[in-house]
Amino acid sequence: MAAMDLFGRRWALRILWELRAGPLGARALLARCEGLSSSVLYQRLRELASSGLIAPSADGYELTRLGTALRHALRPLDEWAITWAQEQEQHNDQEPTET
Repeated sequence: MAAMDLFGRRWALRILWELRAGPLGARALLARCEGLSSSVLYQRLRELASSGLIAPSADGYELTRLGTALRHALRPLDEWAITWAQEQEQHNDQEPTET
């Protein structure tokens, strides 16, 4: 359950997602996560680092071996989310508009 508690914290999964393509610094993460405050970012970075999912690097922060394994485990969820969003869009397009 500790993993679910960590992933359930606001911005944790988003930060991991943004690091999927390679290391990013704090400024780049803040720019990619609109609405994320710097204090929350640094708190999440500390939590994710202490859990072994990310590590500081010369270029900012990067996924560890465990973080990369998690990225692969989340791929089916990402695929499901894409399908769900498409169905939501189709459903919204089919709703009659009021005149």
